[in-house]
Amino acid sequence: MVNPCAGEVAVTIDGECFVAKLTLGALASLEAELDTGTLIDLVERFETGRYRGRDVLALIVAGLQGGGWRGCADDLLSADIAGGPVGAATVAAQLLSRAFTPPP
Repeated sequence: MVNPCAGEVAVTIDGECFVAKLTLGALASLEAELDTGTLIDLVERFETGRYRGRDVLALIVAGLQGGGWRGCADDLLSADIAGGPVGAATVAAQLLSRAFTPPP
């Protein structure tokens, strides 16, 4: 089970459910991975619909690693993420939203 109040998001990969979460370390790693000036630039790309597949993949990898997964981006290149590209983008957007939304 995931805890949205703790920033967690469920992501199903090859039929197996994982917990993803953007921890501070995951956010720092994500910022270093992307060629964006700041995380705010990444958030703005999602808000305006100008995100790239690279953004989605990097967010999912960072979230999975924040949730304890020990894989890397290469492990997801041929993986089946539930919902396909739209499902992956939805998970990425949820991760960003939950990372920067204070709990109720």
